[in-house]
Amino acid sequence: MMKKIAFIGTGQMGRGMSQRLVERGFDVLGYDVSEQSRLAAQALGIPTTDDLSAALAGRKIILTSLPNSTTAIDAWMGSEGILTFAEQGTIGIELSTIDPDTMRKLAEAGKSKDIDLIDAPVSGGPGETVTGKLVVMVGGLQSSIAQVDEVLKALSSSYHYTGDVGTAKAVKLVNNMMSMGNIVVAAEAFALGLAAGVEPDLLYSVLSQSGGTSHHFTKRFPQAIKNDFAPGFKLELGEKDLALAIEFGRTLQHPTPAASAIRELMALGLAAGYRGQDVVAMLDFYNQTHR
Repeated sequence: MMKKIAFIGTGQMGRGMSQRLVERGFDVLGYDVSEQSRLAAQALGIPTTDDLSAALAGRKIILTSLPNSTTAIDAWMGSEGILTFAEQGTIGIELSTIDPDTMRKLAEAGKSKDIDLIDAPVSGGPGETVTGKLVVMVGGLQSSIAQVDEVLKALSSSYHYTGDVGTAKAVKLVNNMMSMGNIVVAAEAFALGLAAGVEPDLLYSVLSQSGGTSHHFTKRFPQAIKNDFAPGFKLELGEKDLALAIEFGRTLQHPTPAASAIRELMALGLAAGYRGQDVVAMLDFYNQTHR
């Protein structure tokens, strides 16, 4: 029974994770309100339905990968949402990047239905979803986490227990603050090197081995210097995640001035026409500004 999974949200990330689980022998049924997302999943061999109650019937593990907190609340707590149709004793794994308060709210609502929600945001992009190389942050009851250990291991190179529900979302927001800040500062610095006349491949070769390098620099800049900004992680999603982190800081009365400045720069990139492109398109934003 624990091999039967409902996967709610078959967008780019959810689709990749569903594909990985199918390949690892799980019985996955996907659901998405978007016909386009369902068809894209079906093209990868992932069965889908447009009927949420059918998606949940007889499935004791529910995974959700959703775009924002509002969608997550509607999906779980709406009058025709997951908690309406899910069976008692189900375990939910909430993978989305949403704020910790929303995650705790979902978990409390689940308790009233005898459904235990695990807080499990992921770090990594579409490429890591299909290879099982995501890093997963996991908060919640350890007894419930143990029951879905096989699922979490199928999705990840490693998963890390962070404490109670809500703590994993907090760690994810902190991670994204660091990641987005690194990308934007690296784009600004790299553009300065280009403006000084240093050849792009040479500049990358040196910087990738120097003190300023990072995971995102070595992952994204080889494509960026070829003017390839195909989205692995869209700029607007990065801006959204930073806005979430900044608001989270406000709830704790904790200042986030650097993150706020980075978010404003990303907003300028969006206004300049880079919506839909990878976050590393900020390099082109800086290059165009210089010209």
